[in-house]
Amino acid sequence: MPAARTNLRRSLAAAAALPLLAVALTACGYGSQAEDDDSEKANVSAGGKKLSADTVKIGYFPNLTHATALVGIQEGLIAKELGGTTVMPSTFNAGPSEIEALNAGSIDIGFIGPSPSINGYSKSKGQSLRIIGGSASGGVKLVVNPKKIKTVDDLKGKKIATPQLGNTQDVAFLNWISEKGWKVDAQSGKGDVSVVRSDNKVTPDAFKSGSLDGAWVPEPTASKLVSEGGKVLLDESTLWPDDKFVITNIIVSQKFLSEHPDVVDAVLRGTVSTNKWINANPDEAKASANAALEKLSGKALPAEVLDPAWKSIRITDDPLAATLEAQADHAVEAGLLEKPDLDGIYDLKPLNKILKAAGQPEVADAGLGVKQ
Repeated sequence: MPAARTNLRRSLAAAAALPLLAVALTACGYGSQAEDDDSEKANVSAGGKKLSADTVKIGYFPNLTHATALVGIQEGLIAKELGGTTVMPSTFNAGPSEIEALNAGSIDIGFIGPSPSINGYSKSKGQSLRIIGGSASGGVKLVVNPKKIKTVDDLKGKKIATPQLGNTQDVAFLNWISEKGWKVDAQSGKGDVSVVRSDNKVTPDAFKSGSLDGAWVPEPTASKLVSEGGKVLLDESTLWPDDKFVITNIIVSQKFLSEHPDVVDAVLRGTVSTNKWINANPDEAKASANAALEKLSGKALPAEVLDPAWKSIRITDDPLAATLEAQADHAVEAGLLEKPDLDGIYDLKPLNKILKAAGQPEVADAGLGVKQ
């Protein structure tokens, strides 16, 4: 048993215990409800001195692309850095509800995709949040029915799902279609390819029934489709420099960052420690993430879905800032977003201080960092 998991169990024992644009720019199209994870409210490191806040409220999705949060909380690696300050996790099923919770103070720190990060920052005119770190890259694939689609050219005239109008995967697919020279109306999804906005919860059944010919979706939905007979036609990572693009960021409310920088630093130390442990222990980390998913959803992922899904996701401290800016540009080109002012969306100084102290390379903000 990993020492971190033992620490967590000891700790628990010791504790006894939008307008269209807002709809368009969501995370991964998983729904809209937030849930408090009551079983983890006592997630506090035994002993240890409380920092400037009694608690830190952390939001994330019950999804493999949020593995840093799943594993960091499951294994107690984040709580370990917080001393006597309690972690209070909440799970969300869509980006807008998590951004609303952040703005309302219901959470302080969140794990979230690039589109809702951009939208939240833009809508607040740069006042609501900062991106303070990275979490995951990749994990998005175009999966098709191999009986109907054998080559890229076969996509014309077919019905291909994305999770939601204007979400991260929808924007990526529309941009890819455009680069092929095909025409699709972004709002209606009609054109040379029929883009069908379908919730990831129902997409596998729709694919199995034949009402969809394929889908551009994140993991583990992509691997669920493969388990239903689908074939991966394209891995989105191959379209990006070094096969890397941001799928999950770490954000913080500017108010909490200003009032409790010590707590933010501690959480970041925990995420860096978690990411290091995940990358050093991929099999144990995969099992931990799946155990967390089972706890949150009541059902673990089967091996035929979990294994390929996990393999396609890269866990990283780097927020891959240049790719977030590119994704914003793609949304603008598709007509789903007015050109946003992203200056100041990043504050990577706390993370870089931690990385430097750990002897790791610092990460860049692509010129979009806070100006001092």
